[in-house]
Amino acid sequence: MPSGSIYVPKDAQVTGLSPQVMYETFWIAGRKGRLRMRAAIGGGGFVAGNLLALRLGVVNPFIAGVLLGGLAGGTDFLLAWRAYAATAVWRGKRRGEVRTGRLLRRRLGRHGFRVLDGRAVPGQASIDHLVIGPTGLWIVDNEAWSPDTLIAKYGDKLFFDEKFGTSVAKGLIGAAEPLAALLRQETGIELAIAPILAIHGGKIAVRGGVVSGEGLTVAYPRAVSRWIRVQEDMDLTDEQVELLARTAARILKRPFRPVR
Repeated sequence: MPSGSIYVPKDAQVTGLSPQVMYETFWIAGRKGRLRMRAAIGGGGFVAGNLLALRLGVVNPFIAGVLLGGLAGGTDFLLAWRAYAATAVWRGKRRGEVRTGRLLRRRLGRHGFRVLDGRAVPGQASIDHLVIGPTGLWIVDNEAWSPDTLIAKYGDKLFFDEKFGTSVAKGLIGAAEPLAALLRQETGIELAIAPILAIHGGKIAVRGGVVSGEGLTVAYPRAVSRWIRVQEDMDLTDEQVELLARTAARILKRPFRPVR
């Protein structure tokens, strides 16, 4: 990381620790600072609430100040906790494929989509999710990145900081066409499959949390299902969706996971 990053401190006590451990260390160490800042924000909200109440002729400006101060402090707490929770997969506290799978099933299931989790494409990399629905097919994989990773598109190229997007998701992109060819052969349905990378952590420098380029779409987990629903790649009937889902479940094996 460049000089000055919070993940590469000059403190000898944390030298050699992983970025995840250093993040946890600095988060805990920064608690007092966050509390002081939250108290200042709450105090500012209290004063502003009193002044606003007096200006509007509210009977009890003290209560208005307490409410606005509590709202300001609570908002600061929620924003800080949300930023910390967003790193849970990167820190190894949650599994990205579990989180994304739940979101996909909950948000797409009632719209006629089928979601298959944890499948191995013959001769290719395994995939976390295969989504089949009225408007097309997608394979979705999960990646965890440090919170200061910038994901952006410059021209036609996707970048994860200095890394090319296609190099990051080479296996995912390479699995899309062989899987599409296999399903075409088995079902006789003309189709294409689009790859999506669900990002846990990092910052997508596009409003809406979705960026596409070089045949790959990158999105925050909560934005994946929304993006899929608005696509119109295909027009499949319920029977075709069912046939494709049953065929995929039959020919795509679950990758072996050793028992721990």
